[in-house]
Amino acid sequence: MADAHRRAATAERAARAGGAVARQSFREDLRVETKADVMDPVTEADRDAQRQVIATIREEFPGDAIIAEEDALPVGVDGEEADPLVETLPETGDAWVIDPIDGTTNFTRGLHTWVTSIAAAVDREPVGAATYAPAAGNVYTAGPESATRDGTTLSVSETEDPETFVAGVVGRWLADGATEFGGLSEGLVEHLGDSRRFGSMQATLAYLADGALDAVVGPMDHAPWDSVAGVYLVRSAGGTVTDLDGDPWTVDSEGLVASNGQAHDAVVDAVAAGLDR
Repeated sequence: MADAHRRAATAERAARAGGAVARQSFREDLRVETKADVMDPVTEADRDAQRQVIATIREEFPGDAIIAEEDALPVGVDGEEADPLVETLPETGDAWVIDPIDGTTNFTRGLHTWVTSIAAAVDREPVGAATYAPAAGNVYTAGPESATRDGTTLSVSETEDPETFVAGVVGRWLADGATEFGGLSEGLVEHLGDSRRFGSMQATLAYLADGALDAVVGPMDHAPWDSVAGVYLVRSAGGTVTDLDGDPWTVDSEGLVASNGQAHDAVVDAVAAGLDR
């Protein structure tokens, strides 16, 4: 238990350190590159923030596996080259999952919804997480015994009527996914109250954990750095997270449906209706 507390504290410290680096470039001149497509940007701020996060973690846990979004070479303590990044959570052992800037498109456009998000996992199970929103000034954390926003206890909403639910929609849809996105939007509007898109999955899950949203849905597969920390926040705050079929979510699940737990089946049904499953 003491080790889990230490990992949770390190997650927060690393998220704050990486977020502080990213914030220095926010609303400054940026050279924006692209990865998979033109709507998948990356900047040097992403890489610099990731290096800082890794360096902070390495000070405490030099031998742990690290899964991170950007492909820049990780840097260890005192500039020493660290062991390479791994592509997925190992079945056993200690690991860290890093998203240096979740919401890079927002970041490049001067929008405030972007976060630095870190999860600590042992044998694939999260034991600590931190999502830091530098532009908003909030940090969401979870550990073995507590979940907080800026020191205030996190708790999902108590809304019971799904027709009044506000759901966050996460994920990226390119042109060939327009029909699916339209169907999902229709299903949510018909069966729930309203929906929002914020452009950052980790921020959206943090809003659910904090009671600002009642549900979060994302029908596609999600990378660990987009999901693990936020799922742990939601569960630590009393929420429910499943796959599209309503089975408990794992890092290997197809899709994600999260809610405050008051009417989770109704959210699963709304997604299914929208996707014609």
